[in-house]
Amino acid sequence: QVQLVESGGGSVQAGGSLRLSCAASGHTYSSYCMGWFRQAPGKERERVARIYTNSGNTAYTDSVKGRFTISQDNAKKTLYLQMNSLKTEDTAIYYCAARWRGGSCYTSTDFNSWGQGTQVTVAS
Repeated sequence: QVQLVESGGGSVQAGGSLRLSCAASGHTYSSYCMGWFRQAPGKERERVARIYTNSGNTAYTDSVKGRFTISQDNAKKTLYLQMNSLKTEDTAIYYCAARWRGGSCYTSTDFNSWGQGTQVTVAS
């Protein structure tokens, strides 16, 4: 059974930093791509960043470019999201997700496995 477990969320002042981690277990082969999504109250879930496991190619939503960095440690099967210069609008529940076979890695429906989410709150 595949499990994705996020950690590292919390409360921080605007301008601060947090690092999220997502540990994957239960799968015998590597993911095709992994991503970080977030969902704020009353809003749709949006993709924040994604990374292709083999190539390391990354992509970000415009609102986080230059502030967030997605990375991976394939040996540890762990995904990271370094978040700097946090803004109040970054407040949301953050989820990691994985897709295990080739295909699109763009929308939430493209991903097969999800973590339980971790709350990030940015205070002004």
